[in-house]
Formats: sequence, structure tokens, C-alpha cells
Amino acid sequence: MLRLFDTARGGVYPVEPRDPGKVSMYVCGPTVYAPPHVGHGRHALVFDVLRRYLEWNGVEVQHVSNVTDVDDNIITRAAEENVDWTEVATYWEQVWWEAIDAIGVKRPNANPHASAYIDGMVELIGDLVEHGMAYETSDGVYFQAERIEDYGLLARQSIDSLRAGARVEANEEKHSPIDFALWKKAKPGEPSWPSPWGNGRPGWHTECVVMSLDILGDGFDIHGGGQDLAFPHHENERAQAVAEGHKFARHWVHHGFVEVSGEKMSKSLGNFTDLLDLVSWGDPRAYRLLVLRSHYRAPIEISKDSVKDAEQGLERLDRFAERFASAAGGAADEEALDRFRELMDDDLSTPAAVALLFDLVRRANSDDDLLAAAAAFEICKAVGLELRTTAGAITDEANVLARERDEARAAKDFTRADSLRDQLIDLGYEVADTPTGTQLRRR
Repeated sequence: MLRLFDTARGGVYPVEPRDPGKVSMYVCGPTVYAPPHVGHGRHALVFDVLRRYLEWNGVEVQHVSNVTDVDDNIITRAAEENVDWTEVATYWEQVWWEAIDAIGVKRPNANPHASAYIDGMVELIGDLVEHGMAYETSDGVYFQAERIEDYGLLARQSIDSLRAGARVEANEEKHSPIDFALWKKAKPGEPSWPSPWGNGRPGWHTECVVMSLDILGDGFDIHGGGQDLAFPHHENERAQAVAEGHKFARHWVHHGFVEVSGEKMSKSLGNFTDLLDLVSWGDPRAYRLLVLRSHYRAPIEISKDSVKDAEQGLERLDRFAERFASAAGGAADEEALDRFRELMDDDLSTPAAVALLFDLVRRANSDDDLLAAAAAFEICKAVGLELRTTAGAITDEANVLARERDEARAAKDFTRADSLRDQLIDLGYEVADTPTGTQLRRR
């Protein structure tokens, strides 16, 4: 049985699905106002690996990941660019999907948008006010966090500790410094929706409560995100659900940060690498391999050197795939696959699983072991690591250009040969000169 670290309980526990043979998973998605960085890429890859592994084991996964398209950052950017907020959200959402597609992440089964759930959020906030769990102020509606007995569970802190460490705010109408906004009354020029408390927009912490429960229902299996979301975002989601008597997520899963020189990578710190930039100068598959080499709860540092090192590992795997392509899908070393399952079921121990993968590749190469080769292919399939062979990756167009380049080189027309080489590179190929002619390989 799959066991994962549960932030709420502070240890590794079995994931016991609400519905046998199925896993429902809600993963907080992007706020679309700027390019995604490699930290967002790790976030997407961690849960993609989890999903693929479950599906490889025959589990039906319902993966939901939202899009926050109503947010202060979106409004601020729209004002700076003098455009409507919807233009900002639409553009950067397109960039998000382009980046996620580029690193081979499967799209979620559902990607609800905050702007489509405003009515449901207003209804939830109204219920919280009616039940005495929230109150109105001059600038909005706030949730009374201290009314939740175990508030702070995901932070692993007591209410007293949270209160003592809370940021001092100018808003004197708040009952407690740890109370949080459910509804923000609109300021001039801001997008707004009608509500019993005046025109405005929901606070960030409310949208995922409404969307997750609407799509997945009470007691869904996994709620996931980065460690920075555990508190306050996920804790505030949980508090609202608990206040209304809902059984919320059964298991809370949070992954570690991507770091630069020991600091968390973030937009606010300005130390982030655009995910599409990484894709442009490296093999997108290398990022997946890097993520797999690190345990999902540990920090990971990304650099050009680490990406290049992962690309060397991919080179070995691709050459293996070329040699043993006929073994894919065949009889496999079941003992090795059982060991793989043991590792993955133990809180997604992907570093050990990657070591097992390369051990199987060595066995296959040294002993012509087809059982080991088939097991290696299965492991790659289970974690979404695509292997490429030269023959299978090259298009007819590229082969024609390669032949024309060989003809140009034979005729000593090196200007044309260089031009054809550039065209091949633009198409995404590595070009090498060999005694038998131009050799191509997908980057």
C-alpha cells in the first residue's frame, strides 16, 4: 500500500482511498500573472509522478488542479500594463500550459477557474457569517480562526504560538491577528462581483475549498502543494471546511522547495529561472530526472551543471532504449518490479528507484538481460520518463535535410551545409559529423 508523509499527522501513513481502486487528488495550481519558474515545474512534476505511478498500478486517479485567475497580483499587473485583468490572466495561463506541456506533465482531469466559482464562494462565506464563524468589517469579511480548536494543525503550531508570531497589521477591526480575509470589498477600478457585503472579490483561501468539494466531494483523498502552502493557505482552507462540518482532505502532501544558493526560489525574491528558459537550453526530460533523483520532500537546487549531468544520464538511457527496444512491453524481471513498488510505496523513494533503474540498465547492457531491460522500460513508464531512440525520433523532413547536408559537404559547399545544420538545430536536433555522414539525435 502506498504510504506518504501526511503534514497533518507529522509522519508517513498509508493512503487509504475513500473509494477502493480510485484516488481523488486536488493540487493547488498556478496564479496566472507571470511566467512559471522551475519551482512551479517541480511542483507539477512531483504530482505528475505520483499520478503516473498510481495509474501504472491500475488505480483510477481523478486529478484536479485549479487556476487562480482572480488575484491581487493579476490586478496589479493589469493596472501597470493598462489592460483588462482578464487579458493578463488569459495570456499567462497560456504560458503556464505551454511550459507544463513542454516538461511532459499530464494535464489534470479538471482545471477549475476561480472566476467561475464566485457564486459558490459567496454562498460559503454567507454560511460562515450566519454560523458566527466570520464577521464583516469596513474592508471585507474575515474568518475567526480561533474558533477552530485545532487551528494551526498543518503548521504544527498552537494558536497561541501563531498569534504571537502574527504580523502586526493596521486593520484594528480584526478580532485577532490570525483572522484572514474571506471577502475583499472592491476599491475603485478593481474587478468586483456582487455580495451581501457589497461588491468585491473572494480572498485566496476560499476558492480551493469551494472548488475541491464541488468536484471531488467530502473526504477526498489527497490535497497537495508546496511546503509554503501548508500554512497559511491550506490551513485556512481546512479551517473553513471544518467550520461548515465538511470532512476535508484525508491526506496532506507537501513537497520541498527549489533553491538557489540555499534560498527558496520565488517570484518575490527575484531569483527564479523561467521554466520555458530551462526548456530552451536543456532537454526537458532532464528536469524530470533531476526531480526523481531527489526525494520530493527535500530541497533541490537547479543549475545548468545539474541539468547537463542529468542529460548525460538520459544519454545512457536513450542508448539503452535503442539497443533493447524489442524488450519494451515484454516479460520483465518481476522481482525487480516488486522492489520498485516497495520503494515507491515508501513515501515515493524516487532516488532509490532511479538507482534501481540504472542497475537494471547495467545488467541489460552487460549480460544482454532482456528481463532486466523490460523491467527498466516499465519503471520509466511508471514515472513518466520518456526514452528516445534515434530512429524513432527523427522525422522525414529532418532526414531529407541531413541527406542534403551530406551532399553539400561532399560538394564542399560548406556555407549550405552550415545553413542546413542550423535548420536541423532549429527543428530540435543535435547534429554530429560521423564517418558515415550526418547523425541526428533529438534534444
